[in-house]
Amino acid sequence: MSFARTVALAALMAVPVAAEAKPPLRDVKEIDNELYYIAIANEISEFCPSISGRRLKAISVMWGLRSKANELGYSDTEIRSYVESDAEKDRMRAKGEAYLTSNGVSYENPTTFCTLGQKEIQRNSAIGVYLRAN
Repeated sequence: MSFARTVALAALMAVPVAAEAKPPLRDVKEIDNELYYIAIANEISEFCPSISGRRLKAISVMWGLRSKANELGYSDTEIRSYVESDAEKDRMRAKGEAYLTSNGVSYENPTTFCTLGQKEIQRNSAIGVYLRAN
């Protein structure tokens, strides 16, 4: 290989590779899933009078998720857009309602929220850690 070719190849290799575009926050599972768990726990606590949400824990975790998103390169504006997006809220609601329905929960029968909430608390599940029996 000639000297000119070696220099040209070295120059090409030295050019920084364009940073990969960040995936939408909905695709960052460690953030999206945790928000989903908090949303399900909140829904259970809203409909079941014998279970309350661990709101301070949820708030603390959400601050941590914001920090994690910042570390991954997301700006506060990007985070706010994701959290406040009507499309994301609709997606999360549909996903949550599917989970609730698959676990026998009915909005017409609030005791079904209590049944699921008690199971989640007893299992100490990702949802149950955000709930407390009154």
